[in-house]
Amino acid sequence: MNIGFDVMGGDYAPAASVAGAVLAHKEIPESDRIVLIGEEKHIHEQLEAQGADANMFDIVHAPEMIGMGESPTRAFSRKPDSSIALGFKMLKTKEIDAFSSAGNTGAMMVGSIYSVNAIQGIIRPATTSIIPKENGGMGVLIDVGTNPDCKPDVMYQFGLLGSIYAKHVYGIKNPAVGLLNIGAEPDKGNILCQSAFRLMKDSSDFHFIGNVESRDLFKDRVDVVVTDGFTGNIVLKNMETMFRLMVKRGLVDDFFARFNYEKYGGTPILGINSTVLIGHGISNDVAFKNMILHSKEVFDAGITDQIRLAMDQYTQGRFFPDQEA
Repeated sequence: MNIGFDVMGGDYAPAASVAGAVLAHKEIPESDRIVLIGEEKHIHEQLEAQGADANMFDIVHAPEMIGMGESPTRAFSRKPDSSIALGFKMLKTKEIDAFSSAGNTGAMMVGSIYSVNAIQGIIRPATTSIIPKENGGMGVLIDVGTNPDCKPDVMYQFGLLGSIYAKHVYGIKNPAVGLLNIGAEPDKGNILCQSAFRLMKDSSDFHFIGNVESRDLFKDRVDVVVTDGFTGNIVLKNMETMFRLMVKRGLVDDFFARFNYEKYGGTPILGINSTVLIGHGISNDVAFKNMILHSKEVFDAGITDQIRLAMDQYTQGRFFPDQEA
């Protein structure tokens, strides 16, 4: 496969991004190629600094860059030769099979929706975060900021998207899906949570276990935690802050070390017609390496096809979580 990678995105690019690509190259099969998209001069300078052979990569010159503070829609249309715009152009024409960046998140969402499009039936694509479990397993939090304002039917689809991702990428059979709320009772929470609960409670599209509270996040009871992007982003940043505080105080053990974002690199945008990953703006070389590797992992898992199949069956009312795709 051809793995597209924006080397200009992120606070420490291109030095950290190129270094991450060099690390990732050591761990992918020889049949795969990493396609570095960005300012060609900077790419060659950084490869030379790393002592890496430029022939190990495909290099696509992108003379423009979309800054973090730019308007995503305006910048995407006005900078067709930016690393993000060219990455999506190559993804659309299938010159690359996956694309990842730690650049402007809004521009990545604009490119995903308007270049490769949402899968038919998906109301709003979503992003996720990993939740380390006490027993050593993994959980999924969805959404983590892509959709701050949601409606109940969008939340319902988050349950479906998160369940597919947990099953096919993390190998969780029949994932338990919970709705994040302030209490376990069906009538708890705001209007959004109450309405979403009523939609989800009799679902045959995924294994819904009811409301879960924030104290349940790291327990085995739930595998996929559904929430709106506003709440999910607050939860995510709270976890990141607690991890940094514990590192600062020297309190990190094997469990808490798994909260380090560097281990996961990035999150896929679920619900679009291709494999696209968004990375943390402060990504270092290890985070970039893991983002590239995870983009391959998501592509190899066939998540896009799995979601398409689920949506076909979802619209017909025939999808069941224990059904093998």
